[in-house]
Amino acid sequence: MKQIVFPAVDDFVSDIKVGDVISISGIIFAGRDAVLPKIIKLYKENRLHEYGIDLKGSVIFHTAVSPAGVGPTSSNKLEIESSIPVLSEAGVRLHLGKGAISKETVESLDKYGSVFAVIPPVTALLEDHTVERELVAFPELGMEALWRLKVKDYQAIIAAAHGKSIY
Repeated sequence: MKQIVFPAVDDFVSDIKVGDVISISGIIFAGRDAVLPKIIKLYKENRLHEYGIDLKGSVIFHTAVSPAGVGPTSSNKLEIESSIPVLSEAGVRLHLGKGAISKETVESLDKYGSVFAVIPPVTALLEDHTVERELVAFPELGMEALWRLKVKDYQAIIAAAHGKSIY
């Protein structure tokens, strides 16, 4: 199992292959359908810094954050999957969620040096490995706002890397 600490300062992507099991620790972002288009707009307007958001070497976990915990949502929802190429260009190196993504999205991951991993929908287990949570942007979206999580040992399986996919 490969241990990766985020934000990633090393180029872990070059050593990753489809099917690898990884363990994720450190600081990650959590957001889904409602917030990801807003993050893209901030990126395109060069305004991420206004919210203290640095996507270089980061993770975006496709999830909402509730008092019950976190669990992956389907990454192939239009608002989520269409965010993957732009957020990869912005510096996100790992997109974390569940479900099949398109061949075009797999190709965009390769183009921008990012990967996609699936994580099982085990909210209780993930909550035990979530150390801290902080609301970062768009509080009006409630649990679908952008959150910064500190996590320890989230386990996931690489589903798309270097133009290849399990789908």
